[in-house]
Amino acid sequence: MTRPSFPARRSLLAAALVLGLIGCDRIGAGKPAFKAIDVTGAEYARGFSLPDADGTLRTLADFKGKVVVVFFGYTQCPDVCPTTMTELAEVKRSLGADGARVVGVFISVDPERDTGELLKAYMANFGADFVGLRGTPEQITQAAKEFKVFFAKVPGKTETSYTVDHTAGSYVFDAQGRIRLFTRYGSGAKALADDLKLLLAEPASTD
Repeated sequence: MTRPSFPARRSLLAAALVLGLIGCDRIGAGKPAFKAIDVTGAEYARGFSLPDADGTLRTLADFKGKVVVVFFGYTQCPDVCPTTMTELAEVKRSLGADGARVVGVFISVDPERDTGELLKAYMANFGADFVGLRGTPEQITQAAKEFKVFFAKVPGKTETSYTVDHTAGSYVFDAQGRIRLFTRYGSGAKALADDLKLLLAEPASTD
């Protein structure tokens, strides 16, 4: 059998690559073009079970039918936390009526200072439907481990003036309670709004 010449083989290779790219494009054609990191199907960040500011145990199942944005932070955080929560509140407003189908869940990594009363007052700054969760140090450590979230106390000038370093990103669950996205801090309100619109537009579960 006569082997193709070098130019011919190069042409065949190029054609194969084009076909391969077309095949890949078709495979991903039905996948949403999220701005955030798509973590659909991840075996972590599967949920939480923590008391809210009133002491009522809350789980992800409480919010089924809504898109849930989960962020770990603390009320005395000087910048990242209030910026993230303010941005989410802005996004909810930009979505109009669909904004009611998005819930912001704030999990405190500072249970020593973030009392239920303080947490409730803090969440009220962003919206009546924002939910603050707290717990014992052991519960928070376990929740952070489940979400692969880092946090560590940084000593201050006094025993109570410490800060807390922590992961500055949010996890997003779809209306079926499935983990879908990880959004980096600083991605911007428009990127988040675009992603939430895609999730809100997905068909409801037939379960």
